[in-house]
Amino acid sequence: MGPYSQAIVCGNLVFCSGQIAIDPKTNQFTNGTIEQQTKQVLENLKNVLIASGSSLEEALKVEVFLIDMADYKTVNEIYSNYFVNKPARQAVAVKELPLGARIEISCIARCKNV
Repeated sequence: MGPYSQAIVCGNLVFCSGQIAIDPKTNQFTNGTIEQQTKQVLENLKNVLIASGSSLEEALKVEVFLIDMADYKTVNEIYSNYFVNKPARQAVAVKELPLGARIEISCIARCKNV
């Protein structure tokens, strides 16, 4: 989508760019419900971490960006199924996200292979 990397590994850490609901099969934005977008975002993040030699279990810090804090509870319910280790996190409301996304998530994680 832009001039950035999906993730950068530095030492034993991986810094993942913010993920929105892009379907990796079509490279198109999935404009669905907050539930659909959240699941796609977390699947994307999981796959970026795996490709970087890490995993969701190694996440240290997660940043959640929402365009509507009314979605917070729904996002938390889905999020808790992906992040069972409970990394540090912040969740903030923003005015707008790329492509009209309702949610974007980024993270910093440990690399298992380093």
